[in-house]
Amino acid sequence: MRRFFVGQFNGDVVVLVTNKHGCGGAEYARDKDIPVILFPKMKDEPQGLSSSDLVTALRKFKVDIILLAGYLKLLPVELIRAYPRSILNIHPSLLPAFGGKGFYGMKVHKAVIASGARYSGPTIHFVDEHYDTGRILAQRVVPVLANDTANELAARVLCEEHELYVEVTAAVCEERIIWREDGVPLIKSKENPNEYS
Repeated sequence: MRRFFVGQFNGDVVVLVTNKHGCGGAEYARDKDIPVILFPKMKDEPQGLSSSDLVTALRKFKVDIILLAGYLKLLPVELIRAYPRSILNIHPSLLPAFGGKGFYGMKVHKAVIASGARYSGPTIHFVDEHYDTGRILAQRVVPVLANDTANELAARVLCEEHELYVEVTAAVCEERIIWREDGVPLIKSKENPNEYS
C-alpha cells in the first residue's frame, strides 16, 4: 500500500475505505492525513456507512477509480453501477482458475498446489456483481516449484501482486486502458503506444 502513497503513478490517494477500522492501511492513511471511511455499517461498527452514503462520500472526494485490496465481500450493486469500469480488484491466482466465493488468501495457494498446477500468479480484474468474474486486465505468471509450500508460493505471488498493482494503477491513471469492441480491456504500452498487453 505504501507504494500508492509515494507517487509511483500520476494520481492521488484521496480517501481510504476499510471494513477494519484499525487495520495497517487505515493507520498509514491517517498518518498521511488521508481520510478513512468505514464501510459497511454493522452492529459492531455503527460508524460505518451505508451503500448509498458510501457512493455519496466517494463522489464528494471526487474518486475516479477504486482499488480493492484484501476486501473479501461482494460490493453492493449500487457502488458497481456508480463506478462502471472503475473498480479494480487483485486476486492471488491466474483467474478464472481458483477464483470465486471461498477462494481467498492461503486457500487459493493450497488449492493451486493440491491441483498440480505448474503456474500461478496474480490477476487484476475489473469488479462486477460476482466474485472474481469481472474482465481481466492484467496477470503475471509465477511458477509453482516442485517442493513449494502454500506459504512459499504465497510469498512469491505477493511480491508480483505488489509490482503488478502499481503498474496497472499507473496505466489507469495515465489513461492507457482501451476497450476492444467485445468488451475486453487492454493496456497500451507506455513506451510504444501501438503495443498492447
